Amino acid sequence: MTPTALCGLLAESDRLRVFAAVVLGARTPSAVEVATGLPARLVEPAIRRLQQGGLLAVADGALIAEREAFKDAVRASAVPAEPSSRLDPDRQRDLVLRTFITDGRLTQIPAARGKRVVVLEHIASSFEPGVRYPEREVDAILRAWHDDHAALRRHLVDADLLSRDRNVYWRSGGPVVV
Repeated sequence: MTPTALCGLLAESDRLRVFAAVVLGARTPSAVEVATGLPARLVEPAIRRLQQGGLLAVADGALIAEREAFKDAVRASAVPAEPSSRLDPDRQRDLVLRTFITDGRLTQIPAARGKRVVVLEHIASSFEPGVRYPEREVDAILRAWHDDHAALRRHLVDADLLSRDRNVYWRSGGPVVV
């Protein structure tokens, strides 16, 4: 079932109320009528339609909500990431980067040293080897990555990925793409 079909089944308020009543414990059509306040002439067709759609089942005479249908719909519609959209060719490093970088921005600085190094090496690639940058330019580049650009700059210097002398910085470590 697709997410669209799933939403379509629950878009009608009577069906939504019937499904909610079953999720909350109503096991018979009469219990659904009591729980929803709907008449039998509306409950019965809603139950039938929800059964046809795969959201309700009957087991031992009792109505059961098929909650797994939601997870199945999401899994069926998930689009796997394309390899070309990877942040790093190494699968493990890519996973770490995807955890902490969203839409080209660092969501948080990793607390774990190993993960922090992976992220910092990735960010260090924003600096051209052999080029000297004034602090203002370094801050502008790092601000594009994260709001706390000063902490990010300190982490890069502490990890020996950037070096500094009198407010001038240069890339001094990390992998270089040749």
